[in-house]
Amino acid sequence: MNTDKIRKDFPLLEKNIVYLDSACMSLKPRPVVEAMNDYYYNYPSCGERSAHRLGKKVTEEYETARKKVARFVGAKQEEIIFTRNTTESINLVANSLKLKPTDTIITSDKEHNSNFLPWLKYHHVIVPTCNGRFDMAAFRNTVNKNVKVVSVVHTSNIDGETFSVKEIGETAHDQGAVFMIDGAQSVPHKETDVKKIGCDVMAFSGHKMLGPSIGCLYIKKEIAEDMEPFMVGGGTVQDVVNGKPIFLKPPEVFEAGLQNYAGAIGLGAAIGYLESIGMKNVEKHETSINKIITEGLSSIKNVTIIAGSPEERGCIVSFNVSGIDSKELAIMLDSYNIMVRGGFHCCHNWFNTHGISGSVRASLYLYNNEVDAEKFVAAVKKVATLGK
Repeated sequence: MNTDKIRKDFPLLEKNIVYLDSACMSLKPRPVVEAMNDYYYNYPSCGERSAHRLGKKVTEEYETARKKVARFVGAKQEEIIFTRNTTESINLVANSLKLKPTDTIITSDKEHNSNFLPWLKYHHVIVPTCNGRFDMAAFRNTVNKNVKVVSVVHTSNIDGETFSVKEIGETAHDQGAVFMIDGAQSVPHKETDVKKIGCDVMAFSGHKMLGPSIGCLYIKKEIAEDMEPFMVGGGTVQDVVNGKPIFLKPPEVFEAGLQNYAGAIGLGAAIGYLESIGMKNVEKHETSINKIITEGLSSIKNVTIIAGSPEERGCIVSFNVSGIDSKELAIMLDSYNIMVRGGFHCCHNWFNTHGISGSVRASLYLYNNEVDAEKFVAAVKKVATLGK
């Protein structure tokens, strides 16, 4: 993997910026921007409707993108739904499954608000983490035949922990529950196959994997066909007769209105870019940079790293400096051209439950290198002297 060559595809990196906020929003390589510009310049029409050549071209490219997404995660093309983002994907599922307010939904305590808040209108049961890790024993003692959905994060955006989703899914299925995973932080960084995992549903976002702001939702065919449409309108019906709609089948029934065609096309280009490098290479590279950062931060007084080893954390390093608020620390690092995130990372429940007032999160991707890691550690070392 040639990181120097890769970095040339990201113009922002020419500005002496160390970008370590990819868990929130990744940078976009030139081929992705070019693919989107091609749409906007040469066939900026609507797909799935217009019969003219531009409309046909849009439909063709849109469905090609869907096919690429499906291949990337081991799904069938008709099992992929395009949404705005992971948040909308999870809300779609929470509102489209035929659930009652008394139905039990299980999540972990480590969920992003987007996989926490949508389930609160049901009987929401939270499985805790033990020593920072998902407590399988507690989960097995909690799940039963009354549980309708188990929805957990695949890789945590707090500390990079990757849950044992195959084992969790098998346990959920033994009790007849639908198993859903939030793949926002896993799909961009490691090989992910929904069939091998055994999940029924998986949500993830293009903007965290070199693509534009667009969401993706995998739903197992037999599950999707039994769900009700979340949003209805143009593009969701085959016909309306005597005031009664005849709905299309998935995925179309879940894609109401004109879609983010440029976003889907850009995501297709992003997937092509990642596939040309290889996800195993991406994961290996990120872990190697994480090791450099971890070793450097561990040598700094007043610094506490959240969670385990670089191998366990992959692309994420979350930490705190004693005496300095995490958001303030992020602002201080910005003055050194270091871009990180400080705060609760939309995981308020976990931080509050564990009595931690947020953290600074450095999140890596394939374009980060050893120099980035060294600059980051040096900057933290300087600002840490201002703490206790």
